[in-house]
Amino acid sequence: MNHKRVERLMRERGIAGITRRRRRSLTRPDHQARPAPDLIGRDFAATRPGTRLVGDITYLPTGQGWLYLACWLDLATREVVGYAMAEHHRADLVVDALHMAHARGRLESGRVAHNDRGSEYTSTQFRTAVTQLGILASTGRTGSCYDNAPAESFWALLEAEIGTHEWPDRATARADVFAYIETFYNRRRLRRHPAWGYLTPHETRQRHTLAA
Repeated sequence: MNHKRVERLMRERGIAGITRRRRRSLTRPDHQARPAPDLIGRDFAATRPGTRLVGDITYLPTGQGWLYLACWLDLATREVVGYAMAEHHRADLVVDALHMAHARGRLESGRVAHNDRGSEYTSTQFRTAVTQLGILASTGRTGSCYDNAPAESFWALLEAEIGTHEWPDRATARADVFAYIETFYNRRRLRRHPAWGYLTPHETRQRHTLAA
């Protein structure tokens, strides 16, 4: 079928495709801070859940302004184990998301938390939090999205599957993000690849638990 016919049929039925918006980078390096070493080195595999996490921040447009979202993904399952939303992207945001992952009991002793060199992750507040939780901090290089590829990939999925429209207010956006992560992504979205056994992130974690 010719693409022009598809375009005509879509116009006649009021169908519009979803296009991903260009994300502006939120990474604001603190040149005074000394970043943690890169303990991941683009090796995004993990043999057990709770041992290696990757984190990042994105933003969603609403009628009240931006809603910022911080997430931590488990590299063994690709499950979102901790997240937080706020009107700002200060260090509190990433720390709250990390505390959520810890409170859920999804982390092991000596685990690694990997992220970019944004000021939120090089702050004293974040460093204090990871030390108190017994976490080894890890950072990629400045300006290299490939050093944190799984987190960037999750943002692409979220934007494509939740939609890239503007929410009327932050409360509505929060509700949609919660439903996407807790109801769909973690528990219903199959990872269509033999390496993941065509399981959801939640089922992948359960498989690891049974194997242990």
